[in-house]
Amino acid sequence: MKIGFIAMSGLRLCDVELLNLGLTFPGVFRRKNAIEALPSLGLLTLAGMTPPHIAVEYLEVRDVNLGELPRDFDAVAISTLTATAGEAYRLAARFKSIGTKVILGGLHVSALPEESRRHADAIVIGEGESTWPRIVRDLEMGKLDTLYDGRLKPFDLAHSPVPRFELLAPDRYPRLTVQTQRGCPWRCEFCAASIRISPQFKVKPVDRVIAEIRRLKELWRDPFVEFADDNTFVNRAHSEQMMRALARENIRWFTETDLSIAQDPELLRLIREAGCAQVLIGFESPSRRVLHGVEQRSDWKARQWENYRAAVERIQRTGITVNGCFVIGLDGAGNEQFDEAFDFVRESGLYDVQITFLTPFPGTPLYERFRRSGRLLNERAWNRCTLFDINFQPAAMSVAELRSGFENLGRRLYHPDFVRERSRRFLQNFRAARAEERRAA
Repeated sequence: MKIGFIAMSGLRLCDVELLNLGLTFPGVFRRKNAIEALPSLGLLTLAGMTPPHIAVEYLEVRDVNLGELPRDFDAVAISTLTATAGEAYRLAARFKSIGTKVILGGLHVSALPEESRRHADAIVIGEGESTWPRIVRDLEMGKLDTLYDGRLKPFDLAHSPVPRFELLAPDRYPRLTVQTQRGCPWRCEFCAASIRISPQFKVKPVDRVIAEIRRLKELWRDPFVEFADDNTFVNRAHSEQMMRALARENIRWFTETDLSIAQDPELLRLIREAGCAQVLIGFESPSRRVLHGVEQRSDWKARQWENYRAAVERIQRTGITVNGCFVIGLDGAGNEQFDEAFDFVRESGLYDVQITFLTPFPGTPLYERFRRSGRLLNERAWNRCTLFDINFQPAAMSVAELRSGFENLGRRLYHPDFVRERSRRFLQNFRAARAEERRAA
């Protein structure tokens, strides 16, 4: 038996003008290339759980209409996000037409299982690791079920296999992914990350993380690692143990976190010594008024607003750059949000910045709220769930105003002079901080 693991790769945008504009910004272009080059860690993990007597192959598909399909697969496992769901369904139909069993999974499938099961022989809801061994056994016995629900038995990350990194082309990936935890303690209304698959926050044992890092080092010289986490440093004890272990591995890495790390000098020191190059933090909005209600558990992000600028300074003085993310189009934000975002970036000295449109992903509270209130422009426009296309009626402006304001803000944020200014300021502050440390020592 041979199983193909197929990832829907590449960045999609419906707004071609905005896509072309973004490609002229060096910062956007670099991040676009990094995202497009990230392999599907979920599929590689399932390949790592597949018994050795079964042949496996990993493929990435950018255009489902081109090329001949591999005909030596007995089954394919296709993982898709919402933006590529339509393409994944078309690819599934092509495989089914040649007699290949199709198994669909990923965030979109978990959000809309009834829709997805119409396009596959079987679908996987929730964590794939929980059900994959049974799927493989059923495939071998020729009695595949139509639905496998990983939510019935949460997966223990202590049993995580080392992903089959060796299936990747050695010169294709400038960044490799490793997961250290799953889930997030916060409940942002718009979030469509792993919290929708694994609602409970859990960590992977440090020795398992290090085993994956060392496997990457066997296959790649000086790999740059992007941790595929929603919020890496939530568990303080786990974070400290992991940072001490990573410091011995001599790698550079990137991850996502919240700004609470800025309030923990010891953890910041460990993160720096462990080789962190950059952290991505979702600030969402520079306005406290707009932030209210975004995080639905305890309004945490609104309560942290007054710490925003100080957090950026504390983190960047360690030599770790901050990529600050802002969601454009949040309820309560009007035309003033564009100047507010630009002013925050300028005043805080953010090294990197990412702006995206508010996006109602299926399965999120935001999508349901907009659907009930009639604010979705198209209830099933999955191809517009890219973060850079608009599919809702803004509360305080027109769609045209939102788009034009976003475009103008992008031109200002990513203007080469402004990018260089932020880079110079970062280096100056970092050098000043190092000088203070030497004087204190």
